[in-house]
This record gives sequence, structure tokens and C-alpha cells, in this order.
Amino acid sequence: MSILVVGSVAFDSIETPHGAVDHCLGGAATHFSLAASYFTPVRVIAVVGEDFTAQHEAVLTKRGVDTQGIERAKGLSFHWTGSYEGNMDEAKTLGTDLNVFQTFEPKIPDAYADSKFLFLANIDPALQARVRSQMPQVRMVCGDTMNYWIADHSENLAKVLRDLDVLLINDGEVRMLADERNLVLAAEKVLSMGPKTLVVKHGEYGATAFFSDRSFGNGTKISRPFRAPALPLAEVVDPTGAGDSFAGGFYGYLASQPELTPAVFRTAMFYGGVMGSFAVERFGTERLQSVTREEIEERFNLFKEISHLEGA
Repeated sequence: MSILVVGSVAFDSIETPHGAVDHCLGGAATHFSLAASYFTPVRVIAVVGEDFTAQHEAVLTKRGVDTQGIERAKGLSFHWTGSYEGNMDEAKTLGTDLNVFQTFEPKIPDAYADSKFLFLANIDPALQARVRSQMPQVRMVCGDTMNYWIADHSENLAKVLRDLDVLLINDGEVRMLADERNLVLAAEKVLSMGPKTLVVKHGEYGATAFFSDRSFGNGTKISRPFRAPALPLAEVVDPTGAGDSFAGGFYGYLASQPELTPAVFRTAMFYGGVMGSFAVERFGTERLQSVTREEIEERFNLFKEISHLEGA
């Protein structure tokens, strides 16, 4: 089943303790699309400027990503500049140039109308809601957001949350959205806002899924959260895009399966962790471009091994 992702295709200038890159290909939709493409067909809607070349587009098309939904506009592409220090658990934003992204109005090509899975990446919730309203036939909708939209666009965000099957955000954003420090209580509040399921990203510590009575359409109810680990890595080169790559692996696997079950959902979270772990090994999208399906399955099995308790 094809996933339609709406978000940013951008350029990043990044400095970490392992070096620096200038204007490497990035953006939420880019990382998501590359990660998801290893599991299912992906279609992308975004806007880029005149600095986005055929070579940049080839990064996506070589992975089979359908790019006809990427609009070309006069001007420069969205550009983010940031740095990481110490343990690199948080990025310091040095500059955000929205450029053509500032006037982004998603346009859905007719060829995308039969998409069954929709991913609303981190963009203005007013745009997310507009895209969702134009795709009433999708089987599943997953969405992302961030602290800026939570703080300053809460009314529009509330409309998006009411129509999500899965909300995928980090633990700080969950606490901010719920205005609650305890994560379990915060998750309960967020689920009451509309999402059927909440997936909370913990960076290098994995991810946790919180379920509601509406998570699975066959009447299956899960009363406890599910925690998926992160893989301990000897070296993290660039954390940028790790969360979007997790989302791509997670949602890509879900879309590749004939039905949604608790077992499928748990497996999807492991594949999310796998793709996130690959993303951080190189700057930008470099590692996601070169990883093989064999490497993905090898690391997936390693994830299973480190989380399995036997003979205790």
C-alpha cells in the first residue's frame, strides 16, 4: 500500500563533534520517505526552490519514491542550520530560513488520490488538516508535530488530533501538549484529545506506544503500554532526522501489512528503531541511501535479541 507523506524537503547545515556539512539534503519528508521506501511505495508532497537539482531528486527516485508531488517554486529551498554538542541529545538551532516553504500550499496530484496511508509530517497544523480533509478515503493517518505548533497553534492542532489514528511525537512534546509532567498521565490526556494511539519517541532510549480502546478496529484492547528499545551505538555522527527515519520505518512497515494487529504494531516499532539507528550513522540522508534490506533484517534481529529475556 502506498504512503502519501506531506512535509518538508530541505537542506541542512549541521555541525557535530564528528564534523560539519553544508547544505546536505534533509527535511522531515525526505528522511521519512527514504526510510519507508524499504518497506512500501512512497509518494511525497513538498515544495523546493531552484537550488534543488536533479541530483537531489535522484536521491529519492533511486529508492522508488514518487516525486511528482514535489512543487518547484522560484527562490531557495527551506534551509536549517544547527549544531550538536556533548552527548548530542538536543540540537541548537542557529538559523531557520523558510524560503519557499513559507508559502507552501500542499497540492495533491490526481495520481495520489488512491493513497491508503497518509503521514502528516511536522508542518503547520492548518495545512495538515487541509490535506486530511482532501483524503477522506485513506485507511490510516499518522501525524507528527512540535513544540512551536503546540504552543502557538493549539486550536488548529486540536482539529488535527481529533482525526489521527497515530500521533508520533517525543516525550517532551507529549508533556507539553498535555501540560502534565508524568508521562503516563500525559499520554492518557493526549489520547483523550483524539488520537487512537500515541507513539512516544525517547531518542536514544527507544519509544513507547500507548493504546486506547480504539487502537485496533477488531475489538482488541491493550491495557498496557509497549516499549521498544533503541540500539546502543558506538558512534552517533548526526542525530538530525532520526525521529523522521523512525517514523518512516514504523509507518512503512505498517503499510506493508494486510491488517493492523498488536503484533504488527510492535514489530513496526522495532523497524522504526532500526531505521532511526541507521540514520544517525552518517550526516544527512547518506546512510539511508545506501543501507540494504539485508542489513535492515540483520539489525532487526539484533533488536529482538537485546530485548528478549530467556532463562531468567
